[in-house]
Formats: sequence, structure tokens, C-alpha cells
Amino acid sequence: MRKTLFLLNSLLLAVLSTSAQNQNEAKFDALLSAQNIGATIKELSAKPHYVSSVGSKEVAENILAKFKSYGWDAQMETYTVLFPYPKVRLLEMTGPKKYTALLKEPALKEDGTSSQPDLLPSYNAWSADGDVSGELVFVNFGLPEDYETLESLGIDVKGKIVIARYGRSWRGVKPKIAQEHGAVGCIIYSDPKEDGYYQGDVYPKGAFKNEFGAQRGSVMDMVIYPGDPLTPGVGAIGDAKRLDRKDATNLLKIPVIPISYHDAQPLLAALEGPVAPESWRGALPLTYHIGPGAAKVHLKMESEWKMVPAYNVIAKIKGSQYPDQWVIRGNHHDAWVHGANDPISGIASMLEEAKAIGEMVKNGYRPKRTLVFAAWDAEEPSLMGSTEWVEDHQEELKQKAVIYINTDGSGRGFLGAGGSHGLETLIDEIAKDVKDPQTNVSIYDRLKARQVTNAGTDKVKKDNMAKKSMTLAALGSGSDYSAFLQHAGIPSLNIGFGGEDEGGSYHTIYDSYDHYSRFGDPGFKYGVALAQTIGRAVLRMADAEVLPFNFKNLHKTVSTYVTELQTLTDQMRESTLVRNEVIKGNNYKLAADPNDFFKEPVAKEEVPYIDFSPLQNALRTLELSTTSLAERVAKLPAGSDQSALNKKLYQAEQILLTDTGLPRRGWYKHSLYAPGFYTGYGVKTIPGVREAIEERNWKEAQEQISVVGGRILKLAGHLDGAK
Repeated sequence: MRKTLFLLNSLLLAVLSTSAQNQNEAKFDALLSAQNIGATIKELSAKPHYVSSVGSKEVAENILAKFKSYGWDAQMETYTVLFPYPKVRLLEMTGPKKYTALLKEPALKEDGTSSQPDLLPSYNAWSADGDVSGELVFVNFGLPEDYETLESLGIDVKGKIVIARYGRSWRGVKPKIAQEHGAVGCIIYSDPKEDGYYQGDVYPKGAFKNEFGAQRGSVMDMVIYPGDPLTPGVGAIGDAKRLDRKDATNLLKIPVIPISYHDAQPLLAALEGPVAPESWRGALPLTYHIGPGAAKVHLKMESEWKMVPAYNVIAKIKGSQYPDQWVIRGNHHDAWVHGANDPISGIASMLEEAKAIGEMVKNGYRPKRTLVFAAWDAEEPSLMGSTEWVEDHQEELKQKAVIYINTDGSGRGFLGAGGSHGLETLIDEIAKDVKDPQTNVSIYDRLKARQVTNAGTDKVKKDNMAKKSMTLAALGSGSDYSAFLQHAGIPSLNIGFGGEDEGGSYHTIYDSYDHYSRFGDPGFKYGVALAQTIGRAVLRMADAEVLPFNFKNLHKTVSTYVTELQTLTDQMRESTLVRNEVIKGNNYKLAADPNDFFKEPVAKEEVPYIDFSPLQNALRTLELSTTSLAERVAKLPAGSDQSALNKKLYQAEQILLTDTGLPRRGWYKHSLYAPGFYTGYGVKTIPGVREAIEERNWKEAQEQISVVGGRILKLAGHLDGAK
């Protein structure tokens, strides 16, 4: 009888808790305004506001004032970081014809902010200073496989300047690989096939990049480490020990410049040499050749390397029950130019969330956990604001940070979500609650419909139709979650909307309110949907009696990663055997055109059999631990103090950090996720093992299998102790 009463009481408390949650979320939704989000986007994108600019400080002070007006305890936290401002930008073709690149985006009467003075010129931050000349070689997207193609054609880029097109990887990978192959300079251009007239009408008629648009952006090798290049691992405060710039291992040694397809066309048209393979050809009206030959170019880049302030705005509402457990929400505020989409669309939603929560607090709401909302500076050059803050506060964050929830640019379309897999159930439930503003079905149902219709095979279509729950993508790098997740082991989410807002304004002067209000999110309805989605995540994490982590999802996902690694190894073994047999039979030589250059492929070392049992056994132990934990949590009495259990739950991700970091990049410490060496933002899952296999370093692969298996075993033990 006593047990029955206990269960009934627990059930009643759970129902009341759910009812209170629903009431809070209804109040929250009622306080959100699309009109207000649009007004914030227009206000904050009115002037250019890159780090160290007058506009940047004005935007930071504006955000600070808004937080304070909403009732938050807000302050500015300033870091001193290195930033290169372009002084000299010169690109000219010296032969066979003369051409000097414009390197300028014209003002448009349809774009009210494009005529402003002092717009940041198009350049790649962290390009080396340099004055170089050489033959020009087209390298497609500038990826490792593209250089393999060049080698097969007998083309060497050593001592030459390469031109690569944007796409398929993060921009910083392109000059990195060019430098590794001996190139003395790198040009990156936007081909109309990717985001210009091949895709649709160009701006101002349509959303896509016009012939003069050029994509600014960082080319720091952030796969080594992000943040201020002079203070790796420590916050860039006034008295921090700083490296000499020449000793920063994530900075390039060659000059780099981004150009429009207007400036690229005469350069590409002058190329000789072999006709580019079909997959290399863009959409310009010319025959794509590779070079080298008569086409020679002169590239000069020089920057003013300055120590500048980065203004982070940090706002808090103290938790009523667990003030030392922090729910952190962030979005950067700096932009290359106006940044209406990137990042202001995200920060406008974040400010709307803060306004709504502030109003709820004025009317009696008290979050159980402390809320921390952060507007980061200097994200665009290399995630500096967030990285320096995490490095500066790392020990406190490891004790207090329950979750970090990130957004960046967002727009019309479909939910995109990635993050810690223990949070999948939380996001699944939220995605089924929030309505899509165009179709009035849940954002989960609309996303699922897209996944079904876009599936490449009937089997994948069937699999997607059978899915019952949301899955989170793994996170690599590329936005402000990186330091939280990859360096400090804080559970993290990155969320946004898009897919129907595509265009060519990214990092150009045309990422403006005029462009965004027409093509990004007309009516700003998805700004509200983003606020509803993130707001629910913030409120549920803030008020949960037991934090909604489901580590059974983590086990399931990591098991698929291990299966992928086994499949990868087996496929490499088979393909190596076949390749070597083809070489042995002289087939490549006999099939080659005698009139073309031919280089005999070299046989590769056979792939050995790798022992994956340390990972497999660790995963079995983790499976038992996560199942046991779920059973214990289900039996907990409602209303009881579970602060000790909750701390175990939110600190679990830290167990997956390696002691010394990943091989060849010690700043990244997460055993399961990291950006790839040659994909930039693209994630590598179980990176230590995967990259060793891809590099055919079998000894390291076996060692890393043991390292990761050991981390998973420690996680299982940690969860066993969560009571």
C-alpha cells in the first residue's frame, strides 16, 4: 500500500511538473515577436562591425544595454587579441595579357548599406604578408584528391601560385594544402556554379552571388587550435604570456586572397595545359584548363597586425535552487561587414529569448539554475571571443557548466541540429513541440519529410520513413561551441534553420538587412521558430529535476562509428589488393593514351587486420552502464534533490577528454569528435583512430583504439557512480 501511494505521489508530481513546464513555455512563446526580431536585425546590421571597429564596440554596447533593460545582470568581458587588418591587396595577371583585379564590390541602389564608407575590404584574415609572382595553376577545390589528380598529370605546383574555387571544404584548408605542396601563393574564387547564376538569379534580382561578390573569411589553420594565435590554451587577458607571431603554428606562411568570379574569369581564361576533368569544371563561359603555362600572376598582401580588444557581453540570471549549475546560451555579434544573416539573425533571436525570459522573471518566474547568455566578439577571424572566455574560465566551467547552446546565422527552411548525443531525446521532444511557421506541422515532421524525399535510394527512403525520433549530427568546429565541447568537454548543441534561404551573400557586403529581409527570412517567422526551439531547451535544462541526458543514445551512436571504422578498414584492404593487382598486370600503362603524360601508380602496402576488440568490449560495458542508469533514473522519487546526480550527468562528457589531446593537435581533447585535418569544419568521428587509418598508420590506429576504449570504459564507470 505504501509503495502504491509513493508511486501515485511521484506520478502526480511529474504531471504537475509537466503542466508547469507547458505553462511556462506558453508564456514564453506569447512574449516573442517576429516584428521585434526584424527590428533588431535592422538595427544591429546597420553599420559594419568587424572586431576592433567602431561599429563592433557600438554593437556590443547596444547588446549590453538591451540585456540590462530586460532585467539581466550584464557586463562586458574584454580580451586583447591579435587581428590583421589589410593594408595592401594586389592581384594582377602579368602575362600573356595584363589584368589587374578589381577586388571591389560595387554599391547597389537596392541595398541601402552597400554604399557606406569604410567597409572592410575583401581579404582572407591570417594570410601571410608576401609579394610573390609565378605561373598560375588551377587546383579545383584544392583538396588532397585534387593534388593527386595533378600528380597523375605530371603537374607540380611548387613555386607556383594556385587558384582554387570555394566549396567542398572550409576555406582555410585550400591554402594549407597548397602550402604543403610548395605553392608560393593562393587565390580563392567563387565560381558561379556553387552560388552564382548557375543556381539562380543573382543579387539584387535574386539571392545568389553577383559577379562582383567576394567571400571574406579566416584562413587560420584552426584544426591546430582556434582562438587568439598568440595565447593557445590560456585566456588572452592583459598579462597573458604570448607567443611571438612567427611561432604560432596555426598561421600560414603564404599570401592568400579571395576574389569574385568577375576577377577570376580572365585568369582562368588565360590558362593553358590539360583541359580540366569534367568534375573540375565550373559554370564560367570558358574551357577550364589547369595550367601551368603562359598565365603568370603577381600577388601582394600586407596587413597591419594589431592587438585589439574583443568585447564579449555576458548576461546572467541567478538560479533559485542551483546557482552553481549554469545553462549557457551564446551567439557571436561580430561580422565581416554588416552580417544581417551571419550572425545577427541568430543574435536577434537570442535577444528575443532574453527579453521574454526577463519579462517572465519580472512576473514571478525563477529559473532553478543560473542562466548565462553570451554575445561573443571576434568569432569570424577564429572563434576568439568564445575560445578566450572558455580558456580563461575553464576550471569554473568544468564545475558549473551544464550545457552550452549555440546558434549562428539562421533563415527560412528546415531545422538543423548537432551536438552531444546524450541530448538527443531533449531535442527530439522539442522538435515535436515547435510548429514550422510555413506548414504548421512540427519542425520534426517537416525535417523528416525532407530527409525522406531527398534520400538517394529507396532503402534510405524507407529507413527515413520508419524513423521515430530525432538524431543529432556530430560537431566538428566552425562556430563558438568548439571550445566548450572540444576543449573543455561541456555538453553542447548547435541549432539553426535553413535550406530555403540559400544565396550568395555569405561574407560579402551584401549580407545586409535588405538581402536578408527579402531572401533570408521574409517576415522573420523562422527567427521566432529559432527562439521557440532554443528557449525550450534553455528552460527545460534550467528547471529539470533530473537533467534530460540519455546516454543510451550516445552508446548507440558511437557503436555506429566503430562499425564505420571496421567497414572503412575492410574496404581499404579490398581496394588495395585490387589496385595492386591492376598495377602488377600493367593495366594502367596499357590503358593510357600514349600521347598524354603518364605516371605509373605505385603499389601500396597491404592493409593488416586491426584489433577493434578494446573498443567493442568498452562499448558493451557502456551499454550495460547506460541501461542501468536509465533504470535508476526512472525510479527516482519526484521532487527530491538530485543535485549530486545532475552534476555526474553534466560532467560525463568531460570523461571523454584525452589527457594530452589528439595526435598532432593537443588543443582538441575530445576522443569522439574533432574537425578533420583536411576538411576544416567537417567532423571526424573517433578522429584519432579514423585519421590514423586514413593515413595508413596502423601502429597509431591500434594505439588510439586502446586510448578511446579506455576513455569509454572510464565513462561507463562514471555513469555507474551516478546515483
